[in-house]
Amino acid sequence: MPGVREANVKDGTPPDASVEQILNDVRSLINGGSVSVDEIVTNLGGASFAPLLFLPAAAVVSPLSGVPGFSSLCGLMIAVVAAQMVAARGHLWLPGWLRRRRIPSDRLRKALGFAHRPARFLDRVTRRRLAALVEPPFSALPSVVCLLCGLAMPFLELVPFTSSILGFAVAVLAVSALARDGLFALLALIVIGSAAATGLSLVA
Repeated sequence: MPGVREANVKDGTPPDASVEQILNDVRSLINGGSVSVDEIVTNLGGASFAPLLFLPAAAVVSPLSGVPGFSSLCGLMIAVVAAQMVAARGHLWLPGWLRRRRIPSDRLRKALGFAHRPARFLDRVTRRRLAALVEPPFSALPSVVCLLCGLAMPFLELVPFTSSILGFAVAVLAVSALARDGLFALLALIVIGSAAATGLSLVA
């Protein structure tokens, strides 16, 4: 089965996984009118937390974010996955109603095509470095940030671009976990923290 390989001992991520390969694995499922969340999870492997965190985050950045309710659905999935990363679960659990949700094949194909070029870029610029920063216990911080971003998305869906910005932040952190790139994660957290501080200063 595509996408299911020998898992990394830390989070189930395949040792040869790349962002582009994840997109190709999901694209291989498109052979009908729609694809279910359960099919995607099964294809990637239920222990592959980083890819399963990246996909809904990337979808929020894609044109699919314009579909009413889609950003909220992705936010909930991000929150569920990130919460289980914080809890250091060995295998992902998703509620039945979420696993049964189906994504129209044409929309999924467009989203994957939109993410293809950024995926190649991320695979090129990330590499294994400062890996301790994306492994326990330090990996809890990026996971908590992803959890908070996911929980915020349903409330921010009506505010233009905010869900996409949060989705981009989660996608970057997921890629840093996938590539074991602690430097990339550190830079992402600094950017997110600076943006949050700026936002709070404007509100205050």
